[in-house]
Amino acid sequence: MAVHTAADEYRRAKFHFESKAYSEAALILRGVLAEEPANLSVRLLLARSYYHSAQLRNAEAELLRILEADPAEDYARLMLGRTLERQGRTAEARPHLRLAAAMTGEAG
Repeated sequence: MAVHTAADEYRRAKFHFESKAYSEAALILRGVLAEEPANLSVRLLLARSYYHSAQLRNAEAELLRILEADPAEDYARLMLGRTLERQGRTAEARPHLRLAAAMTGEAG
């Protein structure tokens, strides 16, 4: 019986994500994150999987965890803004979107 490492599972989750099987990717990534809770790449892919599968509260929670660990993570900041927008929380989204634009040098 083959033993799957966290790296194997991450690759498998990435395959599901790229195949637009976002809920399946999220399930796999939760397991990977249990083994590697400090891995922000895993957490970001999990947040993206949640976002694309309309699990917006879960996406928001993961993005906040990422930004707590790394406030300069501009993509997580952008995603948080978009996640809040998608929930109809435009006023809360605005500062995150502006900050993301400033961090990447894009016009806001």
